[in-house]
Amino acid sequence: MTQISEKPGYDVKDLGLAQKGRDRIEWAALEMPVLSLIRDRFEKEKPLAGQRVGACLHITTETANLLLTLKAGGADITACASNPLSTQDDVAAALVEAGIPTYAIKGEDNTTYYRHLDAVLNTKPNQTMDDGCDLVSRLHLERPELIANMIGGTEETTTGVIRLKAMEKDNALRFPIVAVNEADTKHMFDNRYGTGQSTLDGLLRATNVLLAGKNFVVGGYGWCGRGLATRARGMGAQVIVTEVDPIRALEAVMDGFRVMTMEEAAPVADIIITVTGNLNVVDRQLRKLKDGALIGNSGHFNDEINIAFLDELTESRRRVREFVEEFKLFDGRKIYLLADGRLLNLAAAEGHPAAVMDMSFANQALSAEWVAKNHGKLENKVYVVPREIDEAIASLKLKAMGISIDSLSAEQEKYISSWQSGT
Repeated sequence: MTQISEKPGYDVKDLGLAQKGRDRIEWAALEMPVLSLIRDRFEKEKPLAGQRVGACLHITTETANLLLTLKAGGADITACASNPLSTQDDVAAALVEAGIPTYAIKGEDNTTYYRHLDAVLNTKPNQTMDDGCDLVSRLHLERPELIANMIGGTEETTTGVIRLKAMEKDNALRFPIVAVNEADTKHMFDNRYGTGQSTLDGLLRATNVLLAGKNFVVGGYGWCGRGLATRARGMGAQVIVTEVDPIRALEAVMDGFRVMTMEEAAPVADIIITVTGNLNVVDRQLRKLKDGALIGNSGHFNDEINIAFLDELTESRRRVREFVEEFKLFDGRKIYLLADGRLLNLAAAEGHPAAVMDMSFANQALSAEWVAKNHGKLENKVYVVPREIDEAIASLKLKAMGISIDSLSAEQEKYISSWQSGT
């Protein structure tokens, strides 16, 4: 049985892993120049002094660099995991040693997961930093007495923004939230390039299968689905896309992918990966999967595959690799579920490359600063990252890459803003 360290101020697997975590955090920092520039400014200006930030994020090397940036800016931070399987235990240990109370253990059960959320809320934060809206949801439903402390928060991912917008629509949201996911420098890069690459990384680490020639079904063609489909095709897979949105489905067709319903795709699928953020994307179609089919998910929650229904079809289950569970059906077919249906890219691999998280977490840091500066003016609703922040991050990233771009001349500025000129 794994020995768990539980002391006031943290709950991590093993503090002895801290040195390994520090080394990997420093390695990730090499690919995060924008966040490094922000950290340098924060160190001097302390724009987050007096802010207590409760962060519910994937505890990875990239996240560690964000949390260290917030700490440099004067924030008092406590962190927990936003997914039971996404924690990197060495990083959690390194954060504790860096003075950031952290509650995260890879593979923690649901009871421990929610106990860790409560540990963060017990610090009475005045800002939240969420990835999936679990912290904000629990605060509203279970700890409403803490809402009076709140000045605002941020949300990292598509699924969380969907939940927050539903709260806003129902007039249930009690403090302002910045939807970091809506920034162009987040979803166009993190969701597309990050999810695309890291999901294949997780799939290959979990299974070591050859993708070339396989029928690879991508459930959903949002930014995450676009990235995954493109990269799977790049490795020789025969990619099929399923969608419910006619515009996205048409886009997938025009991008050269086969589009069909999940009902049609399931019988021919060698691999199915869902990236929708919705419920039961693979449902009764589980009855039609071929022998040996692999199914996984890189949406936020483990709801996209109807695992309960799969279990009803199953005679026996066994773990055949660390992140692969075999379901032997009553008719003899074997279906393989990856990473318990949770985030494949974080459970079986290391999540997104640091270079894309550089921009995502730059948005987080600058949005937290924006909330601190503007909280008295903000309403209880979901805000988009201000355009000037989005563009500043893109400019800093280009500069770090050694890339220069053109700018409009005064003549061009006048032309583009006028209506008098014609053919």
